[in-house]
Amino acid sequence: MRAKDVLGRAGEDRAVAHLIENGYRVVERNWRCPAGEIDVVAETDTVIAIVEVKTRRSELYGHPLEAIDARKRARLWRLACTWAAQHPHRLLGRRLRIDAIAIVGDDPAAGRLEHLTDIEVP
Repeated sequence: MRAKDVLGRAGEDRAVAHLIENGYRVVERNWRCPAGEIDVVAETDTVIAIVEVKTRRSELYGHPLEAIDARKRARLWRLACTWAAQHPHRLLGRRLRIDAIAIVGDDPAAGRLEHLTDIEVP
């Protein structure tokens, strides 16, 4: 496995732990369809959160959340709608939203974590 893939997987593991610690239930990880992949699908009693996880060793080339531009947010929303259409029972009584988790540090388990909820979708 490439170093980039190892870092990304460790970041997703940390993001999942963060979500669980904050009362979310993780429904899916790395859900794929022909249009792309959702890193994490998590739920509470009122929300289904489609979570994009970005992990970087440093901010030398910018903050990880800067990688989630308008085009990426629109793609995430399309993926969220595709996931919801395939899992309509999960959406009953819940709002669908897009979240982003950024982790910065050489060791994702100890790096700085930021969780943005309900990010703006163009």
